[in-house]
Amino acid sequence: MSLSVYFAGELFNAKHLSGNAGLAAAIERHSTGQFVCVLPQTLESREEGAHFIRDEDLEHLISSDLAIFNFDGPEIDSGTVAEFMVAKFADIPALLLRTDFRRGGDQGQDPWNLMLSFYPRTKTCCLDSMAFYKVALGQGLDPVAAADRTLDEIAAQVVQELEALAQSKPALPSELANPVHDWLVQFPGFRSAESITRIRKALTRKSS
Repeated sequence: MSLSVYFAGELFNAKHLSGNAGLAAAIERHSTGQFVCVLPQTLESREEGAHFIRDEDLEHLISSDLAIFNFDGPEIDSGTVAEFMVAKFADIPALLLRTDFRRGGDQGQDPWNLMLSFYPRTKTCCLDSMAFYKVALGQGLDPVAAADRTLDEIAAQVVQELEALAQSKPALPSELANPVHDWLVQFPGFRSAESITRIRKALTRKSS
């Protein structure tokens, strides 16, 4: 059975778009279809406006079985941080992925702000994509092939982490599930009643 994986991260330029799509495809390939990524960049309906876009992204996030949050860059994308916190409210297994070799943060464990660490059902995967790329070039691959090899190396490790997360037990006690789910469909201020209905159905499915 395939599991849906919400893929959160920047999607503002060609590098973001192509990198997200390439890694999502590599993850599905390396997992032989076990993990199917949901890419927000394929969902956006700009003509519907900002509120609609935000609601649609949150709906797909809460409905997904797992989530990946791309924590690349000197400053983590604020939208990705917001989605990560919603995922933790919803007790969604989460992988924090950083392929950026630059260090940062205010702690010794993870290269980002400590307020984003230490949550249950959350794993961290920090990789040096430049190192993978240089190795591939050293093996005689051209830059494009080396970039593809880099995505394959990252995907292989991501799949291992997702497999472990998929086996994690819920942190949300069963007696709290209903009130937490009631709050999940209220606090974002969804514009459409249809969004609330679809999210409730997804939460019921996941709880069972």
